[in-house]
Amino acid sequence: MITDTLTQSGRYLNLSARFAGAFEFLRNLSATQPNGRHELEGDNCFALVQSYTTRPQAQALFEAHRQYVDIQFIQAGRETILWSPLAALTQVTEPYVAERDIVFFARPPQWTPIQLHTGQFAIFFPEDGHAPGLECAGPGEVRKVVIKVRV
Repeated sequence: MITDTLTQSGRYLNLSARFAGAFEFLRNLSATQPNGRHELEGDNCFALVQSYTTRPQAQALFEAHRQYVDIQFIQAGRETILWSPLAALTQVTEPYVAERDIVFFARPPQWTPIQLHTGQFAIFFPEDGHAPGLECAGPGEVRKVVIKVRV
């Protein structure tokens, strides 16, 4: 798991050949970009633009992916994402669905909260369990882009 600001994204280009296009999309992202899926490299790299109200941490749903790395970028607002290593997520609550590349887990005994603000991102690898979309100090509006990068 990595957290940083978009201005520092060049540091991570060597992690995947597809990261260059992903970060280029984020740097050129308009505030009026419609919500939904935006193709970058077909199913190898695509962006999901989202707008929502953050949820209480008591509603955290831990998830993990096998086929994709998530780059989660906050375009506006702030949210908390809980992180836990995949090895600590031992109780599956919803089995893996390959078509959606997602599995859900019960909350582990320990996790690390990460607060992301406007202009910041987190990269979650398949080894990283995470529970996104949570409030920082009460509910708030967030505009977020999740870029899915095939491993």
